[in-house]
Amino acid sequence: MPRIIDATTNNITGERIKQSRIKAGLSQAALSAKLELMAVYVCRGSVSRIENGERTVTDIEIDAISKVLNISLDELFGRGSGQHMRENDL
Repeated sequence: MPRIIDATTNNITGERIKQSRIKAGLSQAALSAKLELMAVYVCRGSVSRIENGERTVTDIEIDAISKVLNISLDELFGRGSGQHMRENDL
């Protein structure tokens, strides 16, 4: 069954991943290599597609990316540091 995507992007974290990767001084290939050391296989081309919003990101991938880039999941999702979802937001 094909997925139905009604947005212009496949993820909401791509631009923040790119900014954080550049801030960390990593190339896309270096990020890919660090993820592979964590047994998370995302090739350099996939990193590019994630950053451009052309590819979805699994929960395992986004967790590993946040650890490699030393950035919280809240920040990657644009919630800012220290902000947490309230029970009413679920």
